[in-house]
Amino acid sequence: MIDIKEIQSILPHRYPFLLIDRILELDPGKTARGIKNVTINEPFFQGHFPGHPIMPGVLIVEAMAQVGGVLAFKSASVNNKVVYFMGIDNARFRKPVFPGDTLELQLKVTKCRGAIWGFKGEAFVAGALVAEAELLATIMDK
Repeated sequence: MIDIKEIQSILPHRYPFLLIDRILELDPGKTARGIKNVTINEPFFQGHFPGHPIMPGVLIVEAMAQVGGVLAFKSASVNNKVVYFMGIDNARFRKPVFPGDTLELQLKVTKCRGAIWGFKGEAFVAGALVAEAELLATIMDK
């Protein structure tokens, strides 16, 4: 398990844009599973949508990308580097995510060529698929 302090030592993101709370499992070079506890206190709920709060799909994808960033960083065993999100394909949003949900983010490495990493990401709430996407990232000097 990777806690929030270690996540912050890997990712440059901070409030309000750090969108993962914990990595539950990580198999370097293969898979990672992380969580985001969605609360009504998230700043995006003020405008998305008043009276009917739904987590924006782009932020679900960003949370997937952050889990992928931790997976790539831990797999490459590097220091003084940063992971950058490069691309997204085939994003699909299946069900809305509400305050009180625990978003489970599962990432699988689909390719690794040098500093370029490809992932298949899926997001679940209570076992139901809520979103999926193919992601690209790279590891670079800070």
